[in-house]
Amino acid sequence: MTHTPTLDANTILPRSRKVRVLATLGPASSTPEMIATLFQAGADAFRVNMSHGDQTSKVAVIRAIRDMETRFSRPTTILADLQGPKLRVGKFAGGRVMLETGSTFVLDHDATPGDATRVRLPHREIFAAIEPGARLLLDDGKLVLRVTDHDADRIVTNVEVGGALSDNKGLNVPDVVVPMAALTDKDRSDLAFAIEQGVDWIALSFVQRPEDLAEARRLIQGRAALMAKIEKPAAIERLEEIVELCDGVMVARGDLGVELPPQSVPPLQKRIVETARKMGRPVVVATQMLESMIQSPSPTRAEVSDVATAIYDGADAIMLSAESAAGAWPVESVAMMNAIGDAVERDPAHGDRIHFTVTRPDPTTADALAEAAKNIAATVSASAIICFTTSGSTARRIARERPAVPILVLTPNPDTARRLGLLWGTHNVSTRDVGSFEEMVAKAKRIALRQGIVKAGDSVIVMAGVPFRTPGSTNVLHVVRIIGDELKGYKGPDAG
Repeated sequence: MTHTPTLDANTILPRSRKVRVLATLGPASSTPEMIATLFQAGADAFRVNMSHGDQTSKVAVIRAIRDMETRFSRPTTILADLQGPKLRVGKFAGGRVMLETGSTFVLDHDATPGDATRVRLPHREIFAAIEPGARLLLDDGKLVLRVTDHDADRIVTNVEVGGALSDNKGLNVPDVVVPMAALTDKDRSDLAFAIEQGVDWIALSFVQRPEDLAEARRLIQGRAALMAKIEKPAAIERLEEIVELCDGVMVARGDLGVELPPQSVPPLQKRIVETARKMGRPVVVATQMLESMIQSPSPTRAEVSDVATAIYDGADAIMLSAESAAGAWPVESVAMMNAIGDAVERDPAHGDRIHFTVTRPDPTTADALAEAAKNIAATVSASAIICFTTSGSTARRIARERPAVPILVLTPNPDTARRLGLLWGTHNVSTRDVGSFEEMVAKAKRIALRQGIVKAGDSVIVMAGVPFRTPGSTNVLHVVRIIGDELKGYKGPDAG
C-alpha cells in the first residue's frame, strides 16, 4: 500500500527544531482525530507497537496516519516495532509464590505447575547456553537468581533477591548470549503484515549479534528501513558491527536498564549515540523519557533534563512510549517533547555541544561535499541546505554533520521522503525529479520559498548529483540567492 503525499498551498510549515519526536500510538491515541492532534502538537513520526493488539486493529491506525499525511501534505514516518523473543517462566499451582532470599530455586522442563522450589522454563536454548555464576532476572529485575549448577534438564539457582513471583513473568539473561532467533513466528507474521501496509521502518527487538539482522533484512527486501534496538548487554560488545548492518539504531533503555546496573545506562547511551552518529545512522533515544506524564500533566525536572541531555548529545529522535500510547496526557506529552526540543536548540551552547562528537567524512566526494556544505553555510550565513536525493544517502551525509541551518530534502521517491522522517534537521518533500541544472536550481528556490524555509534575499546551498536520476552520484554544490520572484507566474504544484 502506498499513498503518495501531494504538495499544495496549504502545506504546514516545517518544525523550528531539528530533533525529531517519535510518538507511540495505543489505546489513548489511535483515533484519526487524536493522531492529527499529536502531529499538530509536535509528533514527526509514529511508532506502532506490534507487542499489543492484533494486526486488524493496526490497519485503521496506519490508514489514519496516511490520510493525515495527505491532509497536511507532509511525508510522515511509521515505525513498526516487533515484539521479539520474550522469555517467560511457566505457571504456578496457586498462580503466585514467594521466593525467599537465600533459598534454592530450580527451573526445569516439567510442565507441572510450579511452587516455591521450582517452575517450568519453556526455553531450551537457555539450558544450553547458561553457565554457573550467571544471573537470571525475573519480573523486570525485581528478583535475582544466581546459577549454581545446571544440566540439559535443570538449572539450579540461589535466590539472591527474593520476592513475589506470579505466572508467566518475564525472564532476562544478561550474562550470556542466548542462541535464539531474533524473529519469532509472531514477528515474521507481523513483519509481513507491516510491509504489506507500507510502513517505513521495522524495529527489531533484542538484537544480540550482527547475525540477528540477517533474516529481517532478507524478509524486508528493501521495502522498509531496518532499526536495531540495543537493549541487551551482548549487543554492546559488537556495537559497531551491528550499527554497520542496520539503517538506524534505538537506545532501548527499558530492558537495557533491567539487565545492567542503572548507573551503567547513561554512559552506554552516550556511546551508542556517538557510534551511530559517527557511522551516519539515525539514532533514537527511547523509554521512560517523560514517564511521570502517564499520570501527570507535567513532567519532573529530572525527566526534562534527561530529554535535554539526549538532544545535546545529538540524537536524531526522542521517543514517547506509554506516555502517548496509554497515558492520561498524550497530547501534553508530545507538546512537552516539542517544547524541550525548541528550548534546547535555542540555547547558544547547543551548536557547540552537538559537535562534541567528531564525525569525520569518508574519503568520498559526497562526504566531502556534505562537510563543505556545513562550513559554507556558516561562512556565507546561508538559510538552508537543499539536497536532491533518490535513495536518501545525501541527506544522511549532510545530517551527520549537524549543520546549523535546516536541511530541505527533495526526492522523487515518496518512500525515501518518509524514511528520512527520523533524520535530524530534515524537512522532506516528495516532488518530481529534475532533468537539468537550471531546473534543479529553480525548483530548489521555489520549494524552499513555498515551504516557508527561506525568504527573499536569503542564500541557500543546493546539492545534487549530475547526471541526474543516478543514485549515489552527489557531486555538485551550488550557492544561490533567493531573488523573490521565483513564484511569479508559477501555478504548481511541484509534487507528484
